[in-house]
Amino acid sequence: MLSADNLPQLQRAIADAGVDGWLLFDFHGANPIAGGMLRLTGLVSRRVFAFIPREGTPVAITHAIEQGPWQHWPAAWDRVIYSSWRSLDEHLARVVNGKRVAMEYSPGDAVPYLDRVPAGVLELVRAAGAAGVVSSAPLVSRFYAAWGAAHVASHERAAKIIAGIAREVMTLAGRRARSSSPMTEYEGMQEILARFQAANVVTDHGPNVSVGPNAANPHYEPTARASLPIREGDLVLIDLWAHEPDGGVWADQTWMAAVGEPSRRAQEVWTAVRDARDAAIALVQERRAAGQPLLGAEVDDAARRVIAARGFGQYFTHRTGHSIDPRELHGSGPNMDNLETHEDRLLVDGVAFSIEPGIYIPGEIGVRSEVNVYLVPGRAVVTPADLQREMLVV
Repeated sequence: MLSADNLPQLQRAIADAGVDGWLLFDFHGANPIAGGMLRLTGLVSRRVFAFIPREGTPVAITHAIEQGPWQHWPAAWDRVIYSSWRSLDEHLARVVNGKRVAMEYSPGDAVPYLDRVPAGVLELVRAAGAAGVVSSAPLVSRFYAAWGAAHVASHERAAKIIAGIAREVMTLAGRRARSSSPMTEYEGMQEILARFQAANVVTDHGPNVSVGPNAANPHYEPTARASLPIREGDLVLIDLWAHEPDGGVWADQTWMAAVGEPSRRAQEVWTAVRDARDAAIALVQERRAAGQPLLGAEVDDAARRVIAARGFGQYFTHRTGHSIDPRELHGSGPNMDNLETHEDRLLVDGVAFSIEPGIYIPGEIGVRSEVNVYLVPGRAVVTPADLQREMLVV
């Protein structure tokens, strides 16, 4: 977020990015990055801009009837007020004329999580005399998507909780499979939600409990009406995500279990997924330890090579991982992706993401293993600490 305390650091990063300033824009919450950086509160129904120059004082362009939301904007910084579109245009021209600015823009929509500014606003900024508009990607990674110490601590607690819950519910499903009342996928989902409540963590939807061919749908979610029983011989996938209430940081994991000894086919697919996950983790850890740069696309490539070499390449149909920023599960930082998009953002200190390769063979089997990674100087930390090495047998 933007504050007087981090302004000097932010302005150095703006200079390093080779631009004259970072121009934040929002309208009706269309750009959550701007909203998070500016910490606007209450009703914001008019267009807002804020310009952070590489040196000097930031300036906000605000609407006359919406001054209340700017309570976090330091009094020592400039704030100009507009009512008409003509005055907005005049203020914007004074701020950006002749300047090269960074905005939440991704050329060609290459990275949709960064492409938050409407095309019409880009036209408006250029018409106001901006010398150029470039992507704010490196600034977003460092100042919006990065975790601090409190975020790390919150994530670690949530990661430990949900890992324990996944194992507990899988064990219960195995026990029920040998009884006269096997657990259904939907009942497994409700068990997880009840345990979330008892552990004081929350989620937005889900989780995903799926067996057999249902697990071949990466976004499957059971319902009370459509839910398979979990029986002896089944392969069970549990994907669960949660965070502490009131500003906690998400933890997101996927676990696999076999009810009874897994088949040779299940073991073959599981091993390919696990080895792909571990190849991606190893690349991140090796580059961090050596102090070498790394792109999200390279992490995706590392996982994808393993799965392709095992003959399952066509069944790995999504990116290897998504950003987890301090506010959102699918965040605005770098993704581990060279399939859906070409992720060319550097993995810098503070960013966090999932690593979750999967193999999905329609009508037959679906396997995924998901862990989370956050980066600190010289090191990549993986959660949960006791990540799954072998298929659980329940």
